[in-house]
Amino acid sequence: MKASELRDLDEGELAAKLAEAKKELFNLRFQNVTSQLDNSSRLGEVRRDIARIFTVMAEREGAEAVPAGARAAKGSRKQTRRQRRGLRGKGRS
Repeated sequence: MKASELRDLDEGELAAKLAEAKKELFNLRFQNVTSQLDNSSRLGEVRRDIARIFTVMAEREGAEAVPAGARAAKGSRKQTRRQRRGLRGKGRS
């Protein structure tokens, strides 16, 4: 399933798709262990579908949590390890 298709679904439908995909993954794993699985690439496809669903859910939570224009100001970047430790150039001083 494409991410664009998932973005068109509401929260309830997304939760249903997630439950369905997790159930399918469980069944595929079971078939794989018992050597009944014909198409092993389906395992990866379902795992990626689950990841896509989680990504869409996280995007929606992030969009609600951060108000527009509230991003970090330019220049307020995370310090590097070298900056935190006060190192200059090569080696420790």
